[in-house]
Amino acid sequence: MTRNTAETDSLAENLAGAEPKLLRDQYGAVDYDSLPEVIQWFLDYDQRVGVIKHAKVEELFQWKQEQSRLAREDVFHFNRAEDRLAIGILQSVAHNPTERELHAWIAQLLNALDRASKATEDISAANDLDISAASSVVGESQKIPAATTRADFLFNCWLETLCTAEIRVLGWLYREFYARPFHPENF
Repeated sequence: MTRNTAETDSLAENLAGAEPKLLRDQYGAVDYDSLPEVIQWFLDYDQRVGVIKHAKVEELFQWKQEQSRLAREDVFHFNRAEDRLAIGILQSVAHNPTERELHAWIAQLLNALDRASKATEDISAANDLDISAASSVVGESQKIPAATTRADFLFNCWLETLCTAEIRVLGWLYREFYARPFHPENF
C-alpha cells in the first residue's frame, strides 16, 4: 500500500466515524447551503442511505423512471437515484420550514415506508422471491405472473428504499434544526 493510499484510507475511516456538519451563520441560523454536503456525507458513510447508490437500486430507479415516462406522468426525470434522493430531501426541507410541518412530513414518510414494506413482504412471500440474494430486483420480479402485481411490487421496492434513506437524513436534520430527536409523539 502506498503512503497516499494509506493516508486516504485513514481519512475515510476518520470521516466515517464522525457525523456530518450542518453549518450555521454567525447568529446560529442554519446555513442551508451546507445541506448538499450533509446529504453527500450520508450517501458516502451511512449504509441505510448509501444503498441508494447500489446497482440493484439504480436499476430499480431506472425502471421507475421508464414507467413514469411511458405513462406520460408529469414528473422530472433524474439521471440517477441518488440525485432523486438529494432533491427530495432539499424539497422536503424547503416545503416544510417549521418543526410541526417537517414532523408531519417525516410521519407521512414513515407511513409510506410501512405500507411499502408490508406490500413487498407479502408479494415476496406469495411468489417465493429472494430479493436479497438476487442480482437484480427487476429480474427477480419476473417470477410474479401478473404484470400489475409485478409493477406494484417494483414500485414498492423503490418506495421502501427511497423512504428509508430520506427518513434517515431528514431525521438527523430534524434533530439538528430543533435540538431534539424526531419522535412520532412530539406533537
